[in-house]
Amino acid sequence: MSNSEKIYTGLCVFFSVIIVSGNLTYQKFVTLTILPFHAFELSVGAILYPLTFLVTDLLAEFYGKEKARFCVRLAIIMNILVAIIIAGMDLLPATSWSKIDQATFHKVFGLYAISFMGSIIACYISQTVDISLYLWIRKITKGRYLWIRNNGSTAISLLIDTSTVITFMTIFGVLPKEQMVSLIINSYSFKLFFTICSIPLFYLCISIIKILTSQKKVE
Repeated sequence: MSNSEKIYTGLCVFFSVIIVSGNLTYQKFVTLTILPFHAFELSVGAILYPLTFLVTDLLAEFYGKEKARFCVRLAIIMNILVAIIIAGMDLLPATSWSKIDQATFHKVFGLYAISFMGSIIACYISQTVDISLYLWIRKITKGRYLWIRNNGSTAISLLIDTSTVITFMTIFGVLPKEQMVSLIINSYSFKLFFTICSIPLFYLCISIIKILTSQKKVE
């Protein structure tokens, strides 16, 4: 495999891992006091989620729209497989001496199917929008202002993703209705803050990929 192929494979794997792990851990909510004037309340599964948009932007930048979309579809397939596996495990009765009894296991993983359905819908829509927006902004800016196309496409896509997945899980009773608006605002504001702070990381990744592959970007 060439360095270009290895990097593409690695980015696809990383993208899938973030999506699957986020769905597995979404039920735990935490308060992050990062800013002195505001504390973010959000699911732990959403903390690293903005990195998925960084990955698809990198894929769109170097490998083009179709390969970026393939990565998204691959992650969705991985989610489906994990959901099927977990559903099967949940059906198996726990032994009397199991440290995790049947009720606890079901409480933690029993709603994964709903989570992954909401995630699939939100992920596919938002990532498709992100990839198209990123390449459109790159086109109209003639390849300049890297940070604008990265942050501009991600800011809009994150709003679509966050609103979709939280609304979906609220409708199906996974999340309390009274917390829906607050969760959307908190989750989106954190993700946007995370995205802005990760601008240096995006530039670093761009430089590393250029060095390792000596590859021209796909137009």
